Amino acid sequence: MNQETPEKPDYLGHRQRLRRKLLDKGPDSLADYELLELLLALALPRIDVKPLAKTLIKTFGGFAGAIAAEPTALASIKGMGDGAIAGLKTVRAAALLMTKQELIDRPVIGNWQKLLDYCRISLAEEKTEQFHLLFLDHKNALIAHERQQTGTIDHAPVYPREVVKRALELSASAIIMLHNHRACPASSAYS
Repeated sequence: MNQETPEKPDYLGHRQRLRRKLLDKGPDSLADYELLELLLALALPRIDVKPLAKTLIKTFGGFAGAIAAEPTALASIKGMGDGAIAGLKTVRAAALLMTKQELIDRPVIGNWQKLLDYCRISLAEEKTEQFHLLFLDHKNALIAHERQQTGTIDHAPVYPREVVKRALELSASAIIMLHNHRACPASSAYS
């Protein structure tokens, strides 16, 4: 009697193929949901996370939106537990730390693109308007990045006295002020 070997389902080996694709061809070869899928697989090793990754991308408008989403919003998605949420928050924290460290002890004005990248990572996906300050020394190197105010969905107050007071405390020679505009259709608008 001739028994045929049943075909293996397509999903078997999917994670290994994604890992191989990432390592062989680089991150640009992956779709946003595939990168998110690899990340979620670290926190949820025994389940198929592709549907969850696609849900997160759709719900939050993309990879950056999913990574920047508030933990409570992430927890409202079926399948997102503390481990998966912490994984996403860790990626955002790592990205922010990497760009911040590239700015520290380097001239900020001399590397405008790195400054813009840092600002986007810091504020682009925030759900409320915020006012941040970058304090610079006399060589235009970053001394500190601080959130001065958090406002509402369409308003963040600025108190010049507090800005000047903090600049004097840090002996800053210059200040870069960041403000995200949540009322604009594009979530990455800055002033």
